[in-house]
Amino acid sequence: MKIEKNVSYEADGKTYRIYDVTAEDPIQTRVRNHYFTQHQSQTVGFVQEMHKKWLKFDHAKMPILGCLDMLATFLDESDPDVDEANLIHAYQTAEKIRENHPDKPWMHLAGLIHDLGKIMSVWGEHQWAVTGDTYPVGCAPAESIVYGKASFQGNPDIDHMVYGTPMGMYEEKCGLEKLMMTWSHDEYMYQVLVNHGTTLPDEALYAIRFHSFYPYHSHNDYLQFQNKRDIEMKSAIMMLNECDLYSKNDETPDIDALKPYYQSLIDKYVPGNVNW
Repeated sequence: MKIEKNVSYEADGKTYRIYDVTAEDPIQTRVRNHYFTQHQSQTVGFVQEMHKKWLKFDHAKMPILGCLDMLATFLDESDPDVDEANLIHAYQTAEKIRENHPDKPWMHLAGLIHDLGKIMSVWGEHQWAVTGDTYPVGCAPAESIVYGKASFQGNPDIDHMVYGTPMGMYEEKCGLEKLMMTWSHDEYMYQVLVNHGTTLPDEALYAIRFHSFYPYHSHNDYLQFQNKRDIEMKSAIMMLNECDLYSKNDETPDIDALKPYYQSLIDKYVPGNVNW
């Protein structure tokens, strides 16, 4: 089986998103094991079961910052670029967006909470069902997915007469919002916010929902499903993504000093206790 390295990104003298199938260091091994399991296990049937399990929103009831604090010791096993708690990365991302886009407070909050769906793994869900890049199930995988199509060997949907085709179970230009994405923190957080009745604008919700869809927003795959709304919204994903990816080596923020500002945004856009 031949699997090439995926495209990496460089900024400020640092290289990001290196996925090397031959590397033997602990981080690359951890990441590779994560993605191979995800690609072989996430099927249409599996995602449907996750919807039933998690979209009842009956796992907890707590405010946004209370939930965020629970990520204080959570490490994302899919990420080759960080080896620290997700709580720190949340504030790094939010502050980078705040620096780059001071006039968009709603995106500051989106940056803070974009990974908050990872709380599912704190509550026991396998990380291959929560973290990492996303892509639609129910159609053939794109080669740009990390570790490529070969990493899907053993997934029963690959040989399905419908799910194994480029269009799969979808219609051309149906829109990304009509796709059944791999179950992940992106989709869960989006659904939690909608269920709560958030007043965050569509751009923030769309960016949260698709920020991990790298094959689409960074490799231009799955364009057969893109519609006019997706084209208009793509800039929102990129606004969040560039600050998410390139803030991972920033200095550790003073979280206690920042909390009052972000609490004021929460009070405006996602107030009170949230059903998770």
